[in-house]
Amino acid sequence: MTKFSLKQAVAIAVLAGASAGAYADTEQSLGTISTSFPTTFSSVVAPTTTGFSDIFTFTVAEPNLGVGASVVNIPLNVSGFTFDTVLATMSLVSAGADNAIGGGDDTVLQSVVLPSSGNSTDHLSLNWDTPVSGGLHYLNITGVTGGSEGGIYSGAIASAVPEPETYAMLLAGLGLMGAVVRRRGMRKTS
Repeated sequence: MTKFSLKQAVAIAVLAGASAGAYADTEQSLGTISTSFPTTFSSVVAPTTTGFSDIFTFTVAEPNLGVGASVVNIPLNVSGFTFDTVLATMSLVSAGADNAIGGGDDTVLQSVVLPSSGNSTDHLSLNWDTPVSGGLHYLNITGVTGGSEGGIYSGAIASAVPEPETYAMLLAGLGLMGAVVRRRGMRKTS
């Protein structure tokens, strides 16, 4: 029977959950987002100094509501293999009447660019309280990786503007998980 440390188990769980975007610029469909609960997404990004640009497409269940989204870096150090993402921008974009990414009629609804109030290289969030139209929309997330093996990040998006406490709890939970893994990694490498 193979024994795994907590750090290895967390790394395997995160990597398994993020495998949809493994080591490439990602274009992933999140399907239809609703007001019931946030839709989560994640990505594993290959080591890069030139940057990455990931796209997460979605439609809204009720087009006359706003959209809120958050994304957070998940730093890991597993036996000297490090994952760290430096987040730079997150943009909420309408794909326009042609429902195609980059079709010429895309409209940026809101963009968070660092440095900005309430955001850091470890997390980004935006709230678009103006009703979005029907059709295809997407989040475009950019940044660079600082880990030897690349970076990992995770996020959530919801239709309507949820209470700020919802995102605060999501970010606090993800941050706590990262801090525990980082602390345990530092203890073993010391």
